[in-house]
Amino acid sequence: MKILVFDVREEEIAIFQEVTKELKTHVDIVTCAFSEETIMKCVGYDAISIAGMKSIDSEVLDKLKEYGIKYLSTRTIGYDHIDVKYANKIGVRVCNVEYPPESVADFTIMLILLVLRKYKQSLYRQNVNDYSLTGLKGKTIRSLTVGVIGTGKIGRTVMESLSGFGCKIIAYDIYQNPEVEKIATYVDLDTLYKQSDLITIHTMLSVDTAQMINEDTISKMKDGVILINTARGELMNLQALIKGIESKKIGGLGLDVFEEEKYIYHKSLVNDILSNRDMAYLRQFPNVVLTPHIAFYTNESVEAMVRGGIEGLIAMEKGSYVKELL
Repeated sequence: MKILVFDVREEEIAIFQEVTKELKTHVDIVTCAFSEETIMKCVGYDAISIAGMKSIDSEVLDKLKEYGIKYLSTRTIGYDHIDVKYANKIGVRVCNVEYPPESVADFTIMLILLVLRKYKQSLYRQNVNDYSLTGLKGKTIRSLTVGVIGTGKIGRTVMESLSGFGCKIIAYDIYQNPEVEKIATYVDLDTLYKQSDLITIHTMLSVDTAQMINEDTISKMKDGVILINTARGELMNLQALIKGIESKKIGGLGLDVFEEEKYIYHKSLVNDILSNRDMAYLRQFPNVVLTPHIAFYTNESVEAMVRGGIEGLIAMEKGSYVKELL
């Protein structure tokens, strides 16, 4: 099987070399992103692996099929950028990867603390030698009721960490896990919105969850609610967030993901004029912390993404077990 890997960062090259040597396979790697402009590079290969969130729709999949691609792996947990149903229809098999949940879970706890303890305001003041206390009084996690939406591996790991702080934890998921019930209480979404002082989201993006945080759902929340999102930007309606911050209905935001971030995040734009006015407007608020989709970015996760991307392709070709997307 001939494999071509896109979106390879410099620090990943050595890991790819080590993994492919261990798996006794050969891959060609390119640093450029997979796109309509680079898709011709797929000619002559059987499988490709991507890491970017570029949309792979039916038109792109038809091209891949035409070029002989039989297998596709995305080195991400999320796969909403791929039309998986159409891929299966035309015979292109797709898989994603998993990486240690601690990477995103730890980052989530950090965002919670940054917002609760008003670190952004404090940091800015220090830069101008302002060491006053006015306006910097924070809250402890123990004093809060924390609502967790999505109790998969990352959500569960977040709750395990939160349980050490002694806060009350309530949770929502379509599929309830008995292990979660040892540290949290499952409730319906409306109850979670109503009772939570802080809500953190760890659910997948789908037709059912897209824009789930909107004006209507925010109106059901407590005044001054704090929202944390390290999952997908599209889970939240941006205009509703802005309105909530302006009206002080939302007391703070910690966001590692952002709607339409694929045009901005993970690249240097220091000499560019950003056209995303909403992003620029939202990030200027003192109680809003934005980070550029880096919650996943640890040594452990990067290695797991590289390894999973190649192992998944090999497993699909061999017909052995793999978390194939159907």
